[in-house]
Amino acid sequence: MSPAAALFARLDALPLSRYVVGLVVLLALAGAFEIYDIALTGLLVPGLTLDDIFFNDGRGLFGFDDQAAFGAATFAGLWVGTFFIAAAIDRLGRKRAFVAGMLWYSVFGVLMAFQTTALGVDAMRFLAGIGIGVQLVTLDTYISELSPPAVRGRLFALGQSVQYLGVPIAGVLCVLFLPRSPLGIMGWRWVAALPAIGVLLAIAIAKIVPESPRWLAERGRLAEAEAIVDDLARRAPGAPPPAPASVAPAAAPADVSARGALREIFSTPLRRATLVLIVYNIFQSIGYFGFTNWVPTLLVAQGVGVTKGIAYTAAIAFVYPFCPLLFLAFADKIERKYQLVAASLVMAVLGIAFGYQRDAGPIIVLGLLITVAGALMSYAGHAYQAENFPTEVRGRAVGFVYSFSRLSTIASSFLIAATLRSGGPNAVFVVIAGALTIVAITVGVFGPATRGRDVDMTHA
Repeated sequence: MSPAAALFARLDALPLSRYVVGLVVLLALAGAFEIYDIALTGLLVPGLTLDDIFFNDGRGLFGFDDQAAFGAATFAGLWVGTFFIAAAIDRLGRKRAFVAGMLWYSVFGVLMAFQTTALGVDAMRFLAGIGIGVQLVTLDTYISELSPPAVRGRLFALGQSVQYLGVPIAGVLCVLFLPRSPLGIMGWRWVAALPAIGVLLAIAIAKIVPESPRWLAERGRLAEAEAIVDDLARRAPGAPPPAPASVAPAAAPADVSARGALREIFSTPLRRATLVLIVYNIFQSIGYFGFTNWVPTLLVAQGVGVTKGIAYTAAIAFVYPFCPLLFLAFADKIERKYQLVAASLVMAVLGIAFGYQRDAGPIIVLGLLITVAGALMSYAGHAYQAENFPTEVRGRAVGFVYSFSRLSTIASSFLIAATLRSGGPNAVFVVIAGALTIVAITVGVFGPATRGRDVDMTHA
């Protein structure tokens, strides 16, 4: 067994400690800012409309409404971050990439709050999205590399629960601020400026969170990696002692020049997972973001007022942080891909039913159930992507397959706008249900099994 492989085996054998849980929570708190910002893709539109910055009369990009252009700008930035910049995660390290992504996002997120035109809002939104894309990929990569296989699903679920705090916070702030102008400043600007707090959290992460020992070992920095694993072991009661001389004191740097290239994910061991995850990301984004980003607009199209539409969306949003806690009971007991299949099918069926509702009660109940299913699909999908690829290429690979969801969401912003205009809200829900059905078939039939698997076993 090579020194790196021995280190990976030791890391996988460590009991779960409060320290690792604390690291996951801290990283997820940073991720909550990104979830907050993505939630604003739909929630912020009524405020921008009230400020006469956005219009719903076809003045937006390519003749569509401004909401479609806003959504497209958001996910165009996410695509650039996940496809082009995420490759730096494997070169620079998980920690530096994560902190840099958060600082980038915070700066441009705040600058958006000062814009006075739709073009300016969309431009800042695009630039902020680049940082969000980098950070979300890095977060998935890092949690998968810290997590022992037996509890990986539960740690991803815990992380999602913390991240999802951003959704109700966004909903509450939009309800409180969007219809008002505190200190003479339009409410949407206050809501958009909140990411300024993220700078402080980025500084804390830079000081507290260690680099991924798996990444260090893959880069030949074995002594540094073992020091971190030693520290993790000291903080984990009952951890087995290290084997004698498990890492050579003066190990030569690993030759990574021919490893971690994008072409590697299309090699025989990884090709199947790569293709499945590309299809998965294309269609899950239509289903997931088609509902979450457009539900306020769809409610208004169904005859619900703007203010009530925002309030209903905020009420539904409160269930987000609690959903992943429900998944702790089975996160590591049921194969991950079957969790994705179940979530997709439930969302498809309930989404059709949601489209026929007009009263508050059924709208909220169905919205809550769809939210639970969507949270299941999100947590399981993030874990599933990261554990399908080995450490040497994980950041680049996750960013590559994830980037297809960003491209799909850009296209779906215009697709849903056109469908809503021509066929009404019910036609939109049919499109969403069809996309989710494709997800269920693709992952269920062709997706590899990953539950409890060593995240580096592909190249063992």
